[in-house]
Amino acid sequence: MTMIEILYFAWLREKIGLPGERVETSAQTVMQLIQELSSRDDVYALAFADPGSLRVALDQELAEFTSPLSGVREVAFFPPMTGG
Repeated sequence: MTMIEILYFAWLREKIGLPGERVETSAQTVMQLIQELSSRDDVYALAFADPGSLRVALDQELAEFTSPLSGVREVAFFPPMTGG
């Protein structure tokens, strides 16, 4: 098990009701972490119901849902960024 800091931004923060939290996880990838979180409570299940509407950063670098969590200290979830 590994302790990871998770940050939630924008509507995800509103749905979950937290700006972030520290969790102990055995997840090996971002998608496994999402599955673990979703199984905790209906609030998380609803927030992560459509992973395609989310982006993720590992230690402040954009990543994929298949990315490994080995050595990662911070995971941030947020909606896609729009530019102009």
